[in-house]
Amino acid sequence: MPTGLRYDVVVIGAGMIGAACADALAADPRMRVAVVDRGPVAGGTTGAGEGNLLVSDKTPGPELDLALASARLWRGLADQLGARAVEYEPKGGLVVASDAQALGALRELAEGQRKAGVAAESVPAERLRELEPQLAPELAGGVHYPQDAQVQPALAAATLLRRARHTGRVDLLTGTEVLGLSTGRVLTDRHGTLHCDAVVNAAGTWGGEVAALAGSVLPVRPRRGFVLVTEPLPPLVRHKVYAADYVADVASGSAGLESSAVVEGTAAGPVLIGATRERVGFDRLLSVPALARLAAQATALFPALASVRAIRAYRGFRPYLPDHLPAIGRDAVHPWLFHACGHEGAGIGLAPATGLLIAQLVRGETPFLDPSPFDPARFAKFPQFPQFAEPQHEEQP
Repeated sequence: MPTGLRYDVVVIGAGMIGAACADALAADPRMRVAVVDRGPVAGGTTGAGEGNLLVSDKTPGPELDLALASARLWRGLADQLGARAVEYEPKGGLVVASDAQALGALRELAEGQRKAGVAAESVPAERLRELEPQLAPELAGGVHYPQDAQVQPALAAATLLRRARHTGRVDLLTGTEVLGLSTGRVLTDRHGTLHCDAVVNAAGTWGGEVAALAGSVLPVRPRRGFVLVTEPLPPLVRHKVYAADYVADVASGSAGLESSAVVEGTAAGPVLIGATRERVGFDRLLSVPALARLAAQATALFPALASVRAIRAYRGFRPYLPDHLPAIGRDAVHPWLFHACGHEGAGIGLAPATGLLIAQLVRGETPFLDPSPFDPARFAKFPQFPQFAEPQHEEQP
């Protein structure tokens, strides 16, 4: 391919967020777009995710608003593309509490979520097993969230990129590393300089390093997580089921190991068991204590899993920002640079709304949702986040 290619927008990152941005930008027939990634499509966090599309784990506020908008967009995408094209499963979520105190906190959260537009149905203890027959009998109760869903994340990213490329206005440049960014230029190792009007940083866990190429600050850090995969089973888990303390783990800023059971079946038969969180840089070593915790917590929810074999485990790195909100919008210093990263573990679910926001902001249109809570400029005064002062032993992007 010749060097010196000209685009309206260059999107850096071919994961779920980059794919959603490219798909939304490609809807404008005036836009010519390049998607650049040093690896393959979905080669980072997207390929190591479970594909959660959750509203249940979000407290009322801007992220929940973004999640609700994305849930509607995901349903539309499933209709347009075909549910099987992205393995869209509107299975719903069931959040369970182990005791009366946890149940009270869960019901209080659900009440706030309902006011924000979430469908949340309280489920007493005696009805839990109507929804999930294999659940442990001693649970105090729960809340059912019918809007929770799931996709196969790598497949979904590839499908959106395929649709964008079919417009004839989107080029996919994988195996291409970005070496430098400046006004109107993206310097790459394989395709020379890409000329453009705007750049979208959708580099996920490496979003901070991409921002640094332009001389900007975006404090994205990796937060490692493990998932256990069981042998294929007959249908055992009907919903996405997790313990109420998972919501607190998501909101926590702790660098230490945290885990709470998230259990779900798949169309292929294996059960997926997550989720752990810890900030250890890009350390990819297998953590037996983390996996042992997951197994114990999952079998406490579903005793039948105690006799099931776990056949593998995998890990990924969530792109973590210290206030737990993604950075979506124009860079604080460079008006040509837009950020779409830092979604932590919610990137798959938040992708369509993120892509739509970015496309509208790039085109100078009025955004469908107030983007100010996600403004990357909030990180201009980096010292306000002292929890990022600890050293990080990270591999280079």
